[in-house]
Amino acid sequence: MVRSGHTTAMKVYIVFILCIIDPNAYNELNNLSMKITMLSRYRRLLKIPAIVFFLLLGIPVLQVLMFKFVNPSFTIPMVWEWCEKKVTRKDYVEFSYEWKDIDQISLHLRKAVLAAEDQRFASHNGFDFIEIKKAFADIKSGKKVRGASTITMQAARSLFLIPWRSIVRKVIEAYYTVFMELFWSKERILEIYLNTVDWGIATVGAHAAAEKYFSCSAKDLTKAQAALLAAILPSPHTWSPTTPDSYVRSRQKRIMKDMRLMPSL
Repeated sequence: MVRSGHTTAMKVYIVFILCIIDPNAYNELNNLSMKITMLSRYRRLLKIPAIVFFLLLGIPVLQVLMFKFVNPSFTIPMVWEWCEKKVTRKDYVEFSYEWKDIDQISLHLRKAVLAAEDQRFASHNGFDFIEIKKAFADIKSGKKVRGASTITMQAARSLFLIPWRSIVRKVIEAYYTVFMELFWSKERILEIYLNTVDWGIATVGAHAAAEKYFSCSAKDLTKAQAALLAAILPSPHTWSPTTPDSYVRSRQKRIMKDMRLMPSL
């Protein structure tokens, strides 16, 4: 075994001999050493995009794969709300949340949310380009922009993302949507959505909403109750299913009419 001191001495001796044989050898060796140093630095720099690539691609994929089999016990918006209240020292209202498998949620509610939020859910791959096209047409004409988010996109938002409205969040939401449609069944997407969607102040998921507004379980919701819950989803902190105004009532009637056309997922 050659000791480090002997190794250094051997390197110096070799350089000395080469310089005697060829006076330009030292410069060439020096240039070679600089090139090796630069390559080493580039190699370290290349690790940065590799790490970023893993964070962007790997973590979302691992999250989506995990929740294909594991039922979430909380959501990112719930954690964000808790942290925000702690930082601002405001009163925190504990969330009402209880997971229910899809067969424990009323078929009426399953059909109602499809009728209200995403009527082409069963046929698209996470993005409803018909609704997106209509939304762009509304923007061009100066009309009030309609929502074009699908059930899958809303589930991604409810489970994985902090509640900030921005273009960046929309891009990340679309990114998660691709993987959710790739790895989850439509039933699983709807199940996650129904259990994680915001249904009012400190109310997350179908069961919490059923208990809060109608004092029953998610499985026992009637057709009319389910339609009312679906009717307030665009603005659950403003509208109420227990004291609905005329607009919410009109939405309820339309939803009940469209429910018969929705698939039984």
